[in-house]
Amino acid sequence: MFTVSLGDDGTELRPLEPWQAEEFLAHMDRARALVDPWIPLAAAATDLPSARALLQRYADKQAADTGRLYGIWLDGTLVGGVLFRVFEPEAGNCEIGCWLESAAEGRGLVTRASRKLIDWAVDVRGMHRVEWIASSANTRSVAVAERLGMTREGVLREAYPHRGKRHDEEIWAVLAPEWRSARG
Repeated sequence: MFTVSLGDDGTELRPLEPWQAEEFLAHMDRARALVDPWIPLAAAATDLPSARALLQRYADKQAADTGRLYGIWLDGTLVGGVLFRVFEPEAGNCEIGCWLESAAEGRGLVTRASRKLIDWAVDVRGMHRVEWIASSANTRSVAVAERLGMTREGVLREAYPHRGKRHDEEIWAVLAPEWRSARG
């Protein structure tokens, strides 16, 4: 297993694996109110078997090289995560996403963790395009895409049904040359 430091404040990025289902479920219980309005992640992990199944799906995706899931730990406590929801090495495209519990908001954790994912995708795996898709109403997620220097490419109107409501989805992306140039 590996750990990547996200700064000098005790935050770490680590893989989330099926054996961590209890810790993940406890975190989802803390994060549910903040996460559930936007994405089905919280609804997919409501008890230990479903939490383990979600983590196993991502372990299988990692084994197939089609996705990955990482947790963000602050002072030893799982407080959020980032993921490659879609990972297509042959096409050179991927989509990253995030979630966080309220106790960890306002520290830049998702932005820092997302930068690590984009660096790895572009520099190690040779991805050409990294996407970020968020509900237009999820202003915090949209703000992360902006902080990452992504370009807003458009809005898919009422494209995403969640919790009985259709959400507009914003598509943001950064291309590998743009990412390298912005890093200097």
